[in-house]
Amino acid sequence: MKFANRIEKTFKKLLPTPFTIAVLLTFLSILLALIFTGDKSLGLFTRSLSIIEYWEQGLWNSSLLVFAMQMMLMLVLGHVLALSKPVNKGIEYMTAYCNTTANAAFWVCLLTLLVSLFNWGLGLIFGAIFARKVAENAQKNLWPMHYPIIGACGYSGLMVWHGGISGSAPVKAAESGHLESLMTGIYNSEQLAELPEFLSFSDTVFSTMNMSLSLVLLIVLPCFMYFMGKRSTAQEYQLNNTTIKDEKQKLDGAEKLDHSKLLAAILGAGILAFAFYKAVVLPDTFNLNFISPNFINFTLLGLGILLHGNFSRFLKAIDNAIGGASGILIQFPLYFGIMGIMKHSGMINHLSEFFVSISTETTFPVFTFISAGIVNVFVPSGGGQWAIQGPIIIEASQQLGLNISKNVMALAYGDQLTNMLQPFWALPLLGITGLKAKEILPYTVIIMFVGAVIFISGLLIF
Repeated sequence: MKFANRIEKTFKKLLPTPFTIAVLLTFLSILLALIFTGDKSLGLFTRSLSIIEYWEQGLWNSSLLVFAMQMMLMLVLGHVLALSKPVNKGIEYMTAYCNTTANAAFWVCLLTLLVSLFNWGLGLIFGAIFARKVAENAQKNLWPMHYPIIGACGYSGLMVWHGGISGSAPVKAAESGHLESLMTGIYNSEQLAELPEFLSFSDTVFSTMNMSLSLVLLIVLPCFMYFMGKRSTAQEYQLNNTTIKDEKQKLDGAEKLDHSKLLAAILGAGILAFAFYKAVVLPDTFNLNFISPNFINFTLLGLGILLHGNFSRFLKAIDNAIGGASGILIQFPLYFGIMGIMKHSGMINHLSEFFVSISTETTFPVFTFISAGIVNVFVPSGGGQWAIQGPIIIEASQQLGLNISKNVMALAYGDQLTNMLQPFWALPLLGITGLKAKEILPYTVIIMFVGAVIFISGLLIF
């Protein structure tokens, strides 16, 4: 643990807030664009204005703002589902087995990984609430606990999410006609006709490679965090109150509708029934092409209403959950601005083309993985990163005669890996647990190193 302690002390001294990190990355992106891109014959002032225009274009990009709304809904509705009584009781039941840092680290990590493979938003909030409940139970029973390690385990799901069924790149690639739309303006009509209509989940998320790597991660990471917990020393911590209270009150007139179990059951069950119809009954043959951000949010909405039991409790959960998205709301546009700079200045093309130029059939997926990890530090959005790097991956895959699906997953692995370094998506977890980014990052960075070995090995083997 000496290595981890050194990292922890370094992060505490040097790491600012996630918002400040976003601002600093914006300045760094502008500086790099000035140095490496643009017509050097133009004056510095003219080039600077162009880059700021790129930044503004990205800042308010309408398609990215739609994506931001989808992702925020996924996060909020996932949080709402985690706050429901059935899910909450399940979490509280599991805390009885988390009586030491090692045991807690194992179970929080394992269950967070499993839930995140289903839905990244639910996994993030589940992990945060699970970590929080473990800390509350430890305080109640006077069990010594190293809370930052437990918090890092609650964030570990962001290391597997992009390989799960809510992963942005595989979900978008599975939409019929998406690849053609993505490459329009880059390919001519003949080249567009050669593209597959979509990439099936059976070739991406449920491929042999991804299923194997997911299984390895489910085994190795919890065991590794158990070992970390064994070597840790307990620390004192403080917790703020985040529970939802049911207040008994006399209901008059239309207020009864807000608390009607029947009305909530009809709406919640109706939404889920239609989702089942759309996913299973409507298609001629069963496939996973129905999975999209909108379908996931639709399903989460139905589950949230049904499990909370009435609209009043559901809306209280919304009020509680929406605060976790406040930091994302203001930081998303900043990262969209960075994306605008990287895309329009050509910087992302320079980076990706460099990796293509030094790649072979064997090494290209690994270099895609590395470049995606680097880009994710500047653009912590799986969907946004796919929009930027997707065309380059598709074109390079076809030029080199490579499997597009495998390279889509290589991008997904690189994107999710450096989430352990980039604290952007940790904002909701930090709000729920009361921890600071600098407290959990020393341990998430160690998780990142373990994951890097697993992902690179998988890309080389399969």
